[in-house]
Amino acid sequence: MFDCSEQEKLDKVVECFNGCFAEPENTLLKTGAKEPFYLAAKDGNQAIIYSREDFLSSALHEIAHWCIAGIERRNLDDFGYWYKPEGRSQQEQSNFESVEIKPQAIEWALSLACKHNFNLSADNLVKGMQASEAFRQNVEHQLKEYLNNNSLPERAKILFEAFGKIFEYSMEEQYCV
Repeated sequence: MFDCSEQEKLDKVVECFNGCFAEPENTLLKTGAKEPFYLAAKDGNQAIIYSREDFLSSALHEIAHWCIAGIERRNLDDFGYWYKPEGRSQQEQSNFESVEIKPQAIEWALSLACKHNFNLSADNLVKGMQASEAFRQNVEHQLKEYLNNNSLPERAKILFEAFGKIFEYSMEEQYCV
């Protein structure tokens, strides 16, 4: 029943996220940045998750990283993650994929709840690398584990349920990549 544009979905996601976490987690979601970035809370200011431009997928991906980051990582800009931009070697790409399984599985779950298409990201387009089949299978396996065992991380679970209500998602709906 909830049929709307990607921008309308993004607006609802931002409103929902900020409603759930602005006070208890001192964190806001903002869209429209040139590049995604997590700015840790400092000097009495709230932490801010910036998503790229007005892309719902970017917002969901950045939220997913925030959902699994522990307290110490949430005190660091960009969660203290290493990041090598596009142009990674095969070994660097393999390392990237190994740390992206859980965030991308959470992004997939949140995409489902928003009735938004999920696209697995290899994030290495300069070399023309596609996500490996093993990576796709690992992300899908993690998604199934999260959903079948009701084991999403707590903040992801809160959002999955809230988005599901807003966008009228039912667990009986199929998921695919």
